[in-house]
Amino acid sequence: MGLTLSAFTLAEVLITLGIIGVVAAMTLPALVNKIQYKELKTALNKNYTVLQQALTLAQIDTGEIVKPSNYQNLNVSDDTRFPFMYLIKKYVKNSKDCGVANCFRNTGETPNDYYRTFNNKNAINAYIMDDGQFITTDGSFFMIENSMGAASLPIYITVDVNGLNKKPNRWGYDLFTFQLMESGKLLPMGAEGTDLSAEEYCSATSTSKNNGAGCTYPALTDNSYWKNLR
Repeated sequence: MGLTLSAFTLAEVLITLGIIGVVAAMTLPALVNKIQYKELKTALNKNYTVLQQALTLAQIDTGEIVKPSNYQNLNVSDDTRFPFMYLIKKYVKNSKDCGVANCFRNTGETPNDYYRTFNNKNAINAYIMDDGQFITTDGSFFMIENSMGAASLPIYITVDVNGLNKKPNRWGYDLFTFQLMESGKLLPMGAEGTDLSAEEYCSATSTSKNNGAGCTYPALTDNSYWKNLR
């Protein structure tokens, strides 16, 4: 008796390849996002550590607690106008000074081509990150808020963890804000005691231009945060 060979028909092969293509098209974007978010989470943790180490070194060198009330200055020359930016930059290795706002123009013009809020409804409120900027060798972009005129004014540090020219350029995705407390602690914005709560400023529905600033705390502490990003 002869051996009978069987094979798939061309139609069956094409149907199978079509199904594989559909499944890949459905799953690939989710896989890409998962990888990207993992990278952004790692970069956020790294930059938080970099800032904490810089503050510790600054405190050792100055012999005093690094706190907002010690860094309010009304002088107008660039090298003294924003004293905190020049202090912290000194202790972040291999950083490039951008001056007041020479890397990212956020001096009152709506930065639609740059940064967006958490839910992508608005351009961000750039006024809370326009008092000095610097970039590290890995591309992390630091923006400082060090308003002058009163000891009670806060200091905010906002970090674009994957660089100015890389998407998604949104608060709570690759843009994160920290607050330097009067105690000298650096807290992720959204933590208890910070100015912008996670409940109000990490919202899927808020139209506030500060929406997303409060996402830093849940991004660091909530295991489900990155899984739920869309």
